[in-house]
Amino acid sequence: MTSEPAAPERYTTSRLAAVSGYSAQQVRDLDRLGVIPPAVRQDNAYRQFTRIHVMALRAYRDLALAVGPVAARATMRDVRRLPFDEAVARIVALHVALARSRDDALAALHALDSIVDGSAHEAPAAPGDTMSISELSVALGVRSSTLRFWEQEGLIAPERSESFASRRYPPAAVSDARIVAALRAGGYRIPGIRAIMTSLHALGSTADAREALRDRLRDIALRSEALLRAGAALADLLRSPSDSVTAGDH
Repeated sequence: MTSEPAAPERYTTSRLAAVSGYSAQQVRDLDRLGVIPPAVRQDNAYRQFTRIHVMALRAYRDLALAVGPVAARATMRDVRRLPFDEAVARIVALHVALARSRDDALAALHALDSIVDGSAHEAPAAPGDTMSISELSVALGVRSSTLRFWEQEGLIAPERSESFASRRYPPAAVSDARIVAALRAGGYRIPGIRAIMTSLHALGSTADAREALRDRLRDIALRSEALLRAGAALADLLRSPSDSVTAGDH
């Protein structure tokens, strides 16, 4: 005598909220936004969920930690509608992007260390030892307009004089520009760089810049860990035979 397969477990909105750690309103919102598979409406119009929705909510939680809620919502919608190979590629692309961010932060940290090490071994600057904006842009691999923008944001301070209208960058400004370039390459935005540069000038040390990049590496590691958890849950969803409760189940 063969036993009948167990019926899938059903969840009300409030029970799904309790097991997933979301509020009931968040569950409704995520259902409405298409982040989780659509719930089936019962005859009384109440939503009915299954274990698929529990898995989807857990995947979304970790995905939001890894890439932010906006990208997480888009990814959750995409992996449900795309063919299997494209859905897997979509998830892999997120790992690639985080790995690239880590590489950028490591390169920026190494560049910052090189700047500090090089400055320690440089001979004292001679009077009038400056660089033009075009020379500095070539040295850093950035556009002249980028250097002007950094100046407008108060990150670097070239010399200007009435008799010499063009910008000239003394060694201190060149060093600042190198540090700003390293932080930008590491993924830092202008407000964060401004705070680091302000501290650097006040303390005369690059410790804050180094610690900021190390913090970024730690953050990327935590986000990558969350993405690994989300990927495992998403793989289970992709293997699931059904997206939601079927119409005949209610």
